[in-house]
Amino acid sequence: MNPSRRIFAGLALLLACAALPLQAQTGDWPKRQPIRLVAVFPPGGSVDQVARILALQLTQQLGQTVIVENKVGASGSIGTHAVVTAPPDGYTYAVVFDTHGVNPSLIPNLPYDTRRDIAPVILIGTAPMVIATQAGSEYKTFADVVAAAKAKKNVNFGTVGSGSLGHLAMALLAKNGGLEMTHVPYKGGGPLMQDAVAGHVPLSIATIVVTKPHIDSKRLRPLAVTTSKRAPDLPEVPTIAESGFAGFDAPAWWGVLTSAKVPPEIVRRMNEEINKALQVPEIAGKLRGQGMTLVGGTPEAATAFIDKQIDTWAQVVKENNIKPE
Repeated sequence: MNPSRRIFAGLALLLACAALPLQAQTGDWPKRQPIRLVAVFPPGGSVDQVARILALQLTQQLGQTVIVENKVGASGSIGTHAVVTAPPDGYTYAVVFDTHGVNPSLIPNLPYDTRRDIAPVILIGTAPMVIATQAGSEYKTFADVVAAAKAKKNVNFGTVGSGSLGHLAMALLAKNGGLEMTHVPYKGGGPLMQDAVAGHVPLSIATIVVTKPHIDSKRLRPLAVTTSKRAPDLPEVPTIAESGFAGFDAPAWWGVLTSAKVPPEIVRRMNEEINKALQVPEIAGKLRGQGMTLVGGTPEAATAFIDKQIDTWAQVVKENNIKPE
């Protein structure tokens, strides 16, 4: 064999050998070890519940144990970082909330590049946030709120925290509509709902899961939802878009992500398995019980959705000089 051919043959053999571990790794997935779903928020919250609902079903489908681990802090970025730095073998995933799309613009020195280092697997679903007021409030409709804010009556609104999606959505609304509104941050949905029901803060904005029990008990009056379509659980409540702010859409959302280094064929397989899980009536019912509209779809669709969220909220954070708590 001539020397140049011998060199090329040797290179080809080396490349083939280098590819063998990856082929073995992707070919036997998920048989080698349990799969970890890292819930990036504490036990009991919606992210944790979504992770546990999926874990049970995926365990059945894959014939492999799927474990939920809670790694919390810094608006979900600590758990996400743990997934980014885990071995990229397709056995570690993050279950994230809408803060994932806000963190790049809100948290200085985020320890990963959200677009470069992360591969979205699937968008599980979205849910509206609800703008509500105490039942005896002067605000009977969302138009009343807009009129008061335009009249410089300095309308206060409460959210689950500074830099939360509710905070950013109201900041975007105020800027687009020329409204004078003041943010009152709370340490979570519980304290916010206590003050909203008592009338200590005139407006609240929180997810439908947090707000609906108080609407059902007639202690809060819903004025508008933040998604582009009306909420199935609150069909009589208009959207903000219907209320004079065309195109307004600020959904809460949940997704599954992994390291960008995970082989694409494993990402695709995990995407297919979660899509399959979302079709199971019992699983779909439990997730819809979170006030969620199921989405599913491809990794590419999830990436496009998350990229748009990052761009939208980065602009709001910058224009309103919003800082984390």
